[in-house]
Amino acid sequence: MPLVSMLDEMKKVQAGGYAIPCFDTFEMHGTMGIFEALEAERAPAFVGLWTGMFTRPNPQALTAYIKALAEAATVPVSIILDHGASFEHCIMALNAGFTDVMYDGSKLPIEENIAQTKLVVRAAHAVGAAVEAELGHVGSGPGYQEFGAQRKGFTDPAAVERFVEETGVDMLAVAVGTAHGLYDGTPVLALDLLEEIRNRVDIPLVLHGGSGLSDDQFRAAATGGIQKINIFTNLAVLSHQRMVANAAEEKASFHTMTAQIREAFRDECARLLHVFGTAGKA
Repeated sequence: MPLVSMLDEMKKVQAGGYAIPCFDTFEMHGTMGIFEALEAERAPAFVGLWTGMFTRPNPQALTAYIKALAEAATVPVSIILDHGASFEHCIMALNAGFTDVMYDGSKLPIEENIAQTKLVVRAAHAVGAAVEAELGHVGSGPGYQEFGAQRKGFTDPAAVERFVEETGVDMLAVAVGTAHGLYDGTPVLALDLLEEIRNRVDIPLVLHGGSGLSDDQFRAAATGGIQKINIFTNLAVLSHQRMVANAAEEKASFHTMTAQIREAFRDECARLLHVFGTAGKA
């Protein structure tokens, strides 16, 4: 299936009350597991690549591998730049064949975030790609007690309408109680804030830092207005656990250990597709 922007698919998601995952990856074994899950569960998804890949040698290689898998897939798949660090990284991603991009100006003053996001939107829309931006800031799990648990850095609902109108952004990542990586403590979603944001704008809303939430929290987020959920840490932790267990086996080898990555990604992605309600939607 040709690679396409996921924007049209996101409109179906809004009408259906479920969420599409963005499964992040950085190597071939986990990527293969993602695609196995998508095919088996007949589900659409974003495959995310972190902006840091553009600071490393030959970022086109992994992109080409994912593009080949996506074009051979029988379900809709978008390759999206995750947490684009700059306008330049977004342009590099579009040139490399990404079908959607995220620009993350969440650490900037709102005026600068708006200005930079507008530039990315103009460039991406010119080539048919959708743009995700972030308002409020989703921090890191180890420091969760210092910000998320205190409702610090959360998205200001009073700024949402202006941000969306002035930037023309297609999707908006919001900070409502999640964090990247493993949590220090238990995450608490501000569903009241999510509801207020949802009532102010009608574009798809995105939840970053999904790993660590319970299945009930995922479902509450999806029914509360989240249409895209980003996942990586769950996949990495399960892969690590299975590789460690396999390494202790008598006949463990490079091949059996790397197979654990593919199988872990496949199994956890498949499970989450059912939790999010995405399974069977392709």
